[in-house]
Amino acid sequence: MSLISSLHARFAHLTHEVAKFGIVGVVGFVIDFGLFNVLSMPAGPLPHKVLTSKAISTTAAATFAYFANRQWTWKDRARSGLGREYTLFFLLNGVGLGIMEACLLISRYGMGFDSALSNNVSAYGFGMVLGTIFRFWAYRRWVFVDSGDAERNEKAASAAVV
Repeated sequence: MSLISSLHARFAHLTHEVAKFGIVGVVGFVIDFGLFNVLSMPAGPLPHKVLTSKAISTTAAATFAYFANRQWTWKDRARSGLGREYTLFFLLNGVGLGIMEACLLISRYGMGFDSALSNNVSAYGFGMVLGTIFRFWAYRRWVFVDSGDAERNEKAASAAVV
């Protein structure tokens, strides 16, 4: 077996997970980006409340992403209960939101950049990339657990929540 076929065989499942997670993420991004900009534009309902607008848009996108990831990306993984998964998913999304909000906060209030372009670059160009890396790792580890690692991950998740 060649090196490339060996690598493909070893990482094919992970590659498929990353691709599905990416597609769900793109749709979630459209929801998040669109709603954020509608809410925070000058004629929108929250033109001077970019952090509130970001929290609302991220919550809407995260709700979509939970169900899409559960039903598609990680449909073959053990189910540990809607309440547990949903709670952990949103707690971990809270961390992802915190990463995005921190980037927006630093740009807007720390550096004084207050244009729509700078808001989007800081929230999405930096915050979303960092938050997405964190979320993929955290969802695989604690929310949509591999049935072989369910007990270990349940203990880790319980420790993370407490």
